[in-house]
Amino acid sequence: MGIAFELAKRITAMNYDQLPAEAVKWAKISLVDTIACALAAADEEGPRIAESVLSFGRSGGSSLIWGTQRRTVPLDAAAINGTTAHALDYDDCNNALAGHPSAALLPAAIALGEELQASGRDVILAYITGFEAQSKVAHAVHLHHYEKGWHPTSTIGIFGATAACATLFKMDAEQTATALSIACSLSSGIKANFGTMTKPLHAGECSRNGMYAALLARKGFTACPEAFEHKQGFFEVYNGEGNYDAAKVLATWCDPYEVLAPGVGLKQYPCCGSTHSAVDAMISLRQKHDLRPEQVAKIESITHDRALAHTNRPFPCSTLDAKFSVQYCVVRALMHGDVTFEHFEGDSYNDPEVQKLLKITEARPHDYQPKGMYEHFQGQVIVTTKDGRKLSEWVDQPLRGPKNSAPPDRLESKFRDCAAKALVPGSIQKLYDVLQSVDTVKDIREVTKLLSDSVK
Repeated sequence: MGIAFELAKRITAMNYDQLPAEAVKWAKISLVDTIACALAAADEEGPRIAESVLSFGRSGGSSLIWGTQRRTVPLDAAAINGTTAHALDYDDCNNALAGHPSAALLPAAIALGEELQASGRDVILAYITGFEAQSKVAHAVHLHHYEKGWHPTSTIGIFGATAACATLFKMDAEQTATALSIACSLSSGIKANFGTMTKPLHAGECSRNGMYAALLARKGFTACPEAFEHKQGFFEVYNGEGNYDAAKVLATWCDPYEVLAPGVGLKQYPCCGSTHSAVDAMISLRQKHDLRPEQVAKIESITHDRALAHTNRPFPCSTLDAKFSVQYCVVRALMHGDVTFEHFEGDSYNDPEVQKLLKITEARPHDYQPKGMYEHFQGQVIVTTKDGRKLSEWVDQPLRGPKNSAPPDRLESKFRDCAAKALVPGSIQKLYDVLQSVDTVKDIREVTKLLSDSVK
């Protein structure tokens, strides 16, 4: 049997009752965080353009468009909500995927869950299964896949969305294998589009296409059983000969659960995760030395060259571009002791003080060699002051979990800050509580109805 079928057998064998409590806990945290990020982006131009195009000539359906009271068909809801969840680049990330796992698969799982009247437990199982599936494919192709220019959130995340939807449909192994093979042809997303509206569109499209692949397979659509390993299949076409290890897809399964190791990284700043270690380092320097912009003569941001490939943007030319500029993010951290929504709104990147500080900021790669393949998030900031001091701070891992998780009150405050942009104030606590206990909900529509009723 081909890789798709062997992977499908593992997907279809998943059972909620076998899930460890810690995996369920992190699945719920991710659900809370993903919806929060989507609520914060409810008025962003990109997702609203996508919605207007997808809804052209029709309206209504079973699935909620998050942050609104509008509904549409599940496929379109997955596309719109995935785009919205990733629009601010504030959503969670994962080292194995080298991308954003939840925005790729949760919108599909929830939209389809509404149509199927799935329980909260059903959605959690679908999420953990999808997370596991996409991570296994990622292990086989990284890091060559990432460095070549593919955007794994989309190119690999689609397999998570496919697995999640197959789980909700309770498809058998043969159908699920076909869905995965279809997904091999629907996979896309290039890093050239980072810093534009198209990057979050990647998350929306892979969420939609994962559901689409499952729907097609369920109806009897056909695909090559060896779509992964064929000489013109996913591995050869996307990575090329000698640049992947197909055996890693099947080497382990839930041992440990990928949602726990390497786990979910919850962002503390609404910008590219590759900037976060440098941001943390600058915030630490500011606090330790009571550092202020007027004292600074030079800033050096030093991160892995893998991160610099898409974050070395000395003078960003738009707010989306600024999210991927390590120079800009470090400057804002110096100025404010934080990096927040407001720093990526309007023409904030053109602020005169920001432009002045960008001129004395340089970014370069560090010489540190990570011990593990995916451990490349170290960062250092060196500040030279006008009175001749050299201040340095090194960060091994930015503040995100499970290994280096932010305190619970910080995660809750992130939800409140995000939700406040779209929901009436009195509804935020109730929604947070319901999301925290989503595993007790008998019908996921209870959650989305509350979400809809809470919109301003």
